[in-house]
Amino acid sequence: MPLELLASPLKSGRDLGDSDRSALVIGGTGKIRTGGTVVFCKVVAVAEALVKRDGQVRAKGSPVHHATLGPLEAKAGPDAAGVIAGRARLGARFVKGERERLLARAFMIRVIVAMTLMPDARPRDVIAALAGDLALVPWARPWRPASARSAGDWRNALGPVPLEELRDLVLGQAWREHQGRGCPGAVTTGKKRPLKAGSLDGTLLRVPDTPANRAFFGTVGTGDDSGPYPCLRALPMGCCSCRALFAMPHGPAGTDKAESEQALLDEAMECSPGLFAPDWIWLMDRNYHGASRIARLIGRTHVLIRLKSDIPLKRTSQILPDCSYRAELSGDGVTITVRVIEYWVTVEGQDVPEMFCLVTDLMDWEDYPAIELAGLYKWRWDGSETALREAKAQLRGAGPGTGPMLRSGLPDLVRQELAAWAAGTGMARGVILDAARAAAPAAKGRRAGLEVRPRDLSLARAVRAVLSAIRLGHACYQAVTSEISGYRNVVDRDRHRARKSKSPSSFAHAGPADTVTRIAPAVITMANSPA
Repeated sequence: MPLELLASPLKSGRDLGDSDRSALVIGGTGKIRTGGTVVFCKVVAVAEALVKRDGQVRAKGSPVHHATLGPLEAKAGPDAAGVIAGRARLGARFVKGERERLLARAFMIRVIVAMTLMPDARPRDVIAALAGDLALVPWARPWRPASARSAGDWRNALGPVPLEELRDLVLGQAWREHQGRGCPGAVTTGKKRPLKAGSLDGTLLRVPDTPANRAFFGTVGTGDDSGPYPCLRALPMGCCSCRALFAMPHGPAGTDKAESEQALLDEAMECSPGLFAPDWIWLMDRNYHGASRIARLIGRTHVLIRLKSDIPLKRTSQILPDCSYRAELSGDGVTITVRVIEYWVTVEGQDVPEMFCLVTDLMDWEDYPAIELAGLYKWRWDGSETALREAKAQLRGAGPGTGPMLRSGLPDLVRQELAAWAAGTGMARGVILDAARAAAPAAKGRRAGLEVRPRDLSLARAVRAVLSAIRLGHACYQAVTSEISGYRNVVDRDRHRARKSKSPSSFAHAGPADTVTRIAPAVITMANSPA
């Protein structure tokens, strides 16, 4: 119908608002009475009309010019994919891009992001899902989902740069939002000067075993590069409170884990210096980054790092009233002063057979007591390990074997897919954050009357809700966030399992005592007593 004929059915003549639940009508329509038969039509596209000689009315253009990522688009900015596509240069070796009918630049950017959220789907199925009901519109020229080969040519023609631009846009917006409003239930430390907690940790992702991938990325676990799959190494940096992703430098796996992750941290400090802000504290695991690198970090931000037992510390003070002490950490010709926190953890009366040793640049033991920093360190697991496990779940099934794997056979396409995965995960996390802010507190249970935190909501459910909205063409952002917030995770239950078994095993030697998951609080005991 002509756009100008759409009208509001309200008696007052005012336009429909967000609180109104009514259909539009065609201007000039007689009064509609209760019990009358009417036809309800769904608005799929607004396009220029093309009228054939015999009177048939068709739509000019193609679904590729109208399809969007639905709710995810709000987290990247207005038509971000279109703006990025406008300056993207296609490789003429693969496609010319002059006739954008079955595929187009902006549409293909969205397809690549959707592929990371639908790992079990073929490219043709992803294209069909993204088009949704647009495929049913009588276009001037018939449209069908492009073949996998055509999609592959367009991926090669686009290259990694447009997706990396989208990733930087999404993750940058997430960081600015956290610097401004923050997130509900934020994990902080300190009373006079609260610090927000972030976490960074390295991770490996398998890629298909092609000669190009093996030559570029290499393998891990063997000295002669004979591992079963090439791997890339990434260093995700995110929020411990809501698991939002802020940056993810990456590169070849490398044969030395410490050296590879140190290079990625150097890249992060060079390319994303704003992340190392003075109102944040970054939690890091035992992969020692060296005294000189730690000195550069504490010149910009604050850190809480767990040290291995073989890293020497020169004590320079007595035991402070909070059971910590000051010490010097030396290496690479640099000596820095740190505060050392040593403690044990006991669960159900069972001692963890190792002492935790943390170092920090926070010297004010009154504002940042040792017991509080020891309790803060456990959030590294939530910000890195749990967040990565959730995000990697979207990659399962994308390649042969089990476990997370990308599906691209060339290094440039791996870069492209990794950027799309980071962008897609970042946008989904952003939708969850909005859902948590708009959600009503639970009426009963452990969280009754308390604000809803992003980690109370499920990433898997959020992705399913977003994909459903994309397929059905639902444009109501509030409806999607409301659906996501309707299901709550039960978190902070102090769940643990015997250290010798990380997952249930079918082997006879692993009995119930080894694999059962129990609930019990962890008790922190400081290792030193004040003088």
